[in-house]
Amino acid sequence: MFPKKIFAIRIKELRQANGLTLAQLGQLFGVSKQSAQRWETGVNVPSAENLVDMADYFGVSLDYLVGRSDDPTLHK
Repeated sequence: MFPKKIFAIRIKELRQANGLTLAQLGQLFGVSKQSAQRWETGVNVPSAENLVDMADYFGVSLDYLVGRSDDPTLHK
C-alpha cells in the first residue's frame, strides 16, 4: 500500500490549486463530498480506477500522486 499521508497532502494541494471544492472533487470522481474529505485526511484511499482518473485529470503521474516519486511530470 502507498503512504496515505502523502496522497492526502497531494490530492488536497491539487484540488486547491485547481480551485475545486471538496464537493466538486467528489462529483468529478463519482463520490460524496465526505468520501473526498476522507481522502484528504488520509482516512480512506480511492479505488485504483479513481487514482488513475485523478492523475489524468490533474495532469500528474500516478507515481507522484501516490508518493512513489516527487516528480509530477507525466512520462509517456
